[in-house]
Amino acid sequence: MIKFTPILLAVLYGFVMYRFSVWRTSRELDANSTELADPILKVLTDRMAQALDIERIKVHIYEIEPVNGLAAPDGRIFITRGFFNKYRKGEVTSEEMASVIAHELGHVALGHSKRRMIDFSGQNAMRTALAMVLGRFLPGIGPWFAGLLMRLVAARLSRNDEFEADAYASALLVKAGIGTEPQKSLFTKLEKLTGAHGAASPAWMLSHPKSPQRIAAIEANETKWQA
Repeated sequence: MIKFTPILLAVLYGFVMYRFSVWRTSRELDANSTELADPILKVLTDRMAQALDIERIKVHIYEIEPVNGLAAPDGRIFITRGFFNKYRKGEVTSEEMASVIAHELGHVALGHSKRRMIDFSGQNAMRTALAMVLGRFLPGIGPWFAGLLMRLVAARLSRNDEFEADAYASALLVKAGIGTEPQKSLFTKLEKLTGAHGAASPAWMLSHPKSPQRIAAIEANETKWQA
């Protein structure tokens, strides 16, 4: 029993981290967000709501500057203030913003938002357990190696989620009569909007697929749907 104690402690640590992360995320979003009120975007979200056969799609503005969209574990959809400002300046069209909302709806519908929080906590637990085990055989580099393995696992899971949410968004946008062109056009300008330069990192380390890969996947889905 004693030899399993570190693993049990790691599992307990993961559970505690999960509960704390959910609480902290919810509190942060509650304190720093307001409901989106834009008449042009409302027309588009109403069309998507009709396609989903739901009454409305509620979107919030998260008051931070980085350009991003996110789906909370409780199912709420957020667009950052920085992203919304790009839209207000005309750098992003209303249809492109609708594609972001559709993508985040995909994360919620497919259970990614809640699972990511669980995965994050589980990966922390696994990292702790691996570091304990590997530290005995690889003193000094064991914890580093455990961290690297978990980063690789997390990046792969995240990329898969992004492709799935993209596919969901494409289907929803087509059904709502908006189409996938705004989704693809947004990806062509995403790096400039976010100021990210992912080319400096290996693709297998990135949490999001590169834009050309995402566009190619959307076009592959379109071809399949038209067959």
